[in-house]
Amino acid sequence: MKVFNWFFIVFFVISAGLQYNDPDPYIWVPIYLFAAYLCFESIKGRYNFKLYLLGFLVYIGYAIGLFIDRDGVMSWVGAHHAENIVQTMKAEKPWIEETREFGGLVICIVVLAINAIYLNNKKKTLA
Repeated sequence: MKVFNWFFIVFFVISAGLQYNDPDPYIWVPIYLFAAYLCFESIKGRYNFKLYLLGFLVYIGYAIGLFIDRDGVMSWVGAHHAENIVQTMKAEKPWIEETREFGGLVICIVVLAINAIYLNNKKKTLA
């Protein structure tokens, strides 16, 4: 799990750094750095249920919003026929930007879920 978490610490810190030219870095930098912080805490074997709950609530809530938004994932799939979201890194179409953001949140959610399950199981076996 340490290699897994070190990989995602680096991934999330780089992702946060790439937000400098994003229209809303004040949202995305904390999102990615919080995920990196929780990965670091996982390496140390520390599991704070309240922090994980906060992460899940924020990430899942925001992901749902991006999914159902007028220019969100549903629009990308339905009205825009799931067009290529990696054709250019400058997203000029809002449904592409929101779909990419949704993907970033899904990655955060999955990593947090894996760590939460692992740390919770580890805590139970030690008790």
